[in-house]
Amino acid sequence: MNLSFEENPMVWVVVQTVDGVEQFVGQHSADLDIMFIPFFKDKEEAQQGLSLIRRAKGSRYEVQAVHIQDLAEDAAQHGFLLFQTDADGQVLDKIDPHTIA
Repeated sequence: MNLSFEENPMVWVVVQTVDGVEQFVGQHSADLDIMFIPFFKDKEEAQQGLSLIRRAKGSRYEVQAVHIQDLAEDAAQHGFLLFQTDADGQVLDKIDPHTIA
């Protein structure tokens, strides 16, 4: 894993707001047929990566810091994997959220 969660348990994700309800933005990989939530190690990478996220019309998107434990619990509950991603959309690490949660 490229990121030590013990040293820094905070990561950056894209959050979608629809009708006042916030949720982590998940993506679908058609090639792998899996659902995942991309996350970033710092805010700058997340801001750059925001432009690569598929968006739904009428929703607001923003980058937010979140504790990796909270992200992993939500991902596990909803059947998503976690992909550590860089600003260019390259996957650095694929993580089963059950190993964190």
